[in-house]
Amino acid sequence: MPRIAVLQMCSGIDPEANAATIVEAVGKAKAGEAEILFTPEMSLLLDRNRQRAAEHIVPKDGSSFVDMLAKVAEECSLMIALGSMAVEVPGGKNANRSMLFPPSGESPVTYDKIHMFDVSLATGENWRESAAYAAGEEVVTVEDTPLGRLGLAICYDLRFPALFEELGRRRCDAIAIPAAFTVPTGKAHWHVLQRARAIEASAFVIAAAQVGHHEDGRTTYGHSLVVDPWGEVLLDMGGEAPGLGFADIDLSRIAEVREQLPSLANRRPIAK
Repeated sequence: MPRIAVLQMCSGIDPEANAATIVEAVGKAKAGEAEILFTPEMSLLLDRNRQRAAEHIVPKDGSSFVDMLAKVAEECSLMIALGSMAVEVPGGKNANRSMLFPPSGESPVTYDKIHMFDVSLATGENWRESAAYAAGEEVVTVEDTPLGRLGLAICYDLRFPALFEELGRRRCDAIAIPAAFTVPTGKAHWHVLQRARAIEASAFVIAAAQVGHHEDGRTTYGHSLVVDPWGEVLLDMGGEAPGLGFADIDLSRIAEVREQLPSLANRRPIAK
C-alpha cells in the first residue's frame, strides 16, 4: 500500500524560499516513508505582479530549479509531483506547467494547464490568466508511478468534465489536481468538485493546494485533499496553515469500486 505526502503551501514571491520549503518537505516525506510528494499549483512562485514575476520566469531547460528538483528526487529516491511552475514558452507567453520528477533523476514528465482562469467574481476579484499564459493542448498521463497510471490536471481544469472523461477513459488510477483556489470559489465548489472527479473516474484524486494570505496580496482556500474512488475524503488539511500531510493509498479500492459501480465500462457515446 503506497504512502503519499501532500504539501500545503503559502508560496510567496521569492522562488529560492519556496524551493527551500519544497526541499525540506522532500526530506520529511522520505522520513515518513512516502513514495511520492505532491505540491500545489505555482509552488515555486506565486506573484500576480507580472512585471516582478517575469524576472524569475525562464524556459524549462534554463531553470536551475528543474535541475535541482531532479537531483533531489534522485538523491532521496522519491517521486516529486510538482503541482506547477511558470515557464517561458515561444510566442511571448508562459506556460503553467506541472512536472513529475522520477526518482531516477531523469527529466520530468510535463503537463501544461489547458483551461485558463479568466473570471470576474462577485467579490471584485478579476483574474485573466490567458493574458500571460498560453493554454496547453495535450492530455497527459504517466503509467510508471507507485499509484499506477497517474493523470495530470491543474486547478481550473477541475471545472471541465471533458478532461476528466478522457482521464477516466484512459483508466487512470489516480489524478493529481494541484491548485491555488480563491476563497469564494473554494468555499462554494472545492470539495464537491474534487469528490465528483474522483467518482467519475473511479480513481483517487490528490489535490495539493495553496493556503492563506500570500505576499502578492491574494488569499487562497487551502484544504488540500486526498479522495478515494468512492468519493470518500481520506485527507483534508484544512484552510488555516501550510503543512505536510500523509495518506496511505489502498490501490485495491479502485477495482472494488469499478466492480460495484462500473460506470467506466458502461459508458456509451452520446449522439450529436
